[in-house]
Amino acid sequence: MKISVIIPCFNEVEHIARVLSAVETVDLAKEIIIVDDGSTDGTTEVVEEYGKDKRVIAHISKSNFGKGAAIRTGLRCVTGDIVVIQDADLEYDPRQIPALIRPIIDGRADVVYGSRFKGSIVGMKLANRIANRLLVWCANLLYRAGITDEATCYKAFRTDVLRGLELKCVRFEFCPEVTAKLRKRGIEIVEVPIDYVGRTTLQGKKIRLMDAFQAVWTLIKYRFVD
Repeated sequence: MKISVIIPCFNEVEHIARVLSAVETVDLAKEIIIVDDGSTDGTTEVVEEYGKDKRVIAHISKSNFGKGAAIRTGLRCVTGDIVVIQDADLEYDPRQIPALIRPIIDGRADVVYGSRFKGSIVGMKLANRIANRLLVWCANLLYRAGITDEATCYKAFRTDVLRGLELKCVRFEFCPEVTAKLRKRGIEIVEVPIDYVGRTTLQGKKIRLMDAFQAVWTLIKYRFVD
């Protein structure tokens, strides 16, 4: 099976070459799709250089729209059987991708979330832990999701399943929107343990408290609308 790895990025000049190199070394039949979301720090030039390599599909957005918009853009380029979302900051190690997609390859799942709370966590602030627990509680209460990590950025999907969700997300509401729409369609979410090493705002982490509130609202909203 062919794997499509979508890497949305914004102002990650210090990390993007390392993450691309790490993804390239994963021993899988794959395509790498980089979506630069209007970077202003030199990331665009790095992405453009990698785009000259036929193994890498590069898309450059002139404006910063958000992670969700970047993922939807990348999804239009996908030709693989399985889609993996890979953040550009190396909080998630690409060497974990084979374990993440194994349940799909084995025919045991259509969707897999990498759970940090079943694996190991380094560097997650208390506020982020609380926000993550709140999102898990909402997802399990509203959708009977049966998961331990709703906001994990490591998610893998059968391509036809992800495309069938007709996503509308723009920013960080990608995670709650896919969770809500998957469960409303009766699709089970399988979890595998992963390791996570967080970074600080000073190191470039972009998600903020308001994004947690937006995620909760997204879970509530899609409980009642399509």
